[in-house]
Amino acid sequence: MIDKSIILKDVYNIILQRRNEMAEGSYVASLFQKGLDRMLKKVSEEAGEVIIASKNNVDKEIIHEVADLWFHTLVVLGYHNISPDEIYDELKKRFKS
Repeated sequence: MIDKSIILKDVYNIILQRRNEMAEGSYVASLFQKGLDRMLKKVSEEAGEVIIASKNNVDKEIIHEVADLWFHTLVVLGYHNISPDEIYDELKKRFKS
């Protein structure tokens, strides 16, 4: 079985690469150029879209919007140099059984 959590790490690493290279035409680079306020606005927008999708009760729409939310959250984590592993560690602490 494939560890699907590696996908978040891979996306995060690509975000860091785009942040560091600031390649022209890169959506991620444009977010970093616009600054933290723009990144946080995107997270807020995507969270609202998750709520609407959930209210619409359409699984495909929910999945799409949560993926957008996770992506933009990873961008914010990249801004702060916080890795997904640190989030996994925090969740593990909370749910030890």
